[in-house]
Amino acid sequence: VFQGRILTRRLVGQETRYEVEVKTPYRHRFPLVPREYVWVPNTCGCPPLRDGAEYLLMARRHVNYEHTLNRILLQHDGYARPWTPREERLVREAARHC
Repeated sequence: VFQGRILTRRLVGQETRYEVEVKTPYRHRFPLVPREYVWVPNTCGCPPLRDGAEYLLMARRHVNYEHTLNRILLQHDGYARPWTPREERLVREAARHC
């Protein structure tokens, strides 16, 4: 789970790649760098992420069977909400209990 600002969006084959500036990592099981690519396995714009907007994202690390691909994947049922101070408060409160 992290707060990020969408920098760009690009369609790559049958997927969408977002370049994201990682603002605040809240809970993560793999290291995050200040700029990451977040992949969405469709080109329909779901979830709808706008360039320049900030979001609270819950994505997962995806490593393929051959271990040649390691990326951050935001699935269609993943969590992507516009960032607000309320969202930050809720995440910080949840982190104390998890």
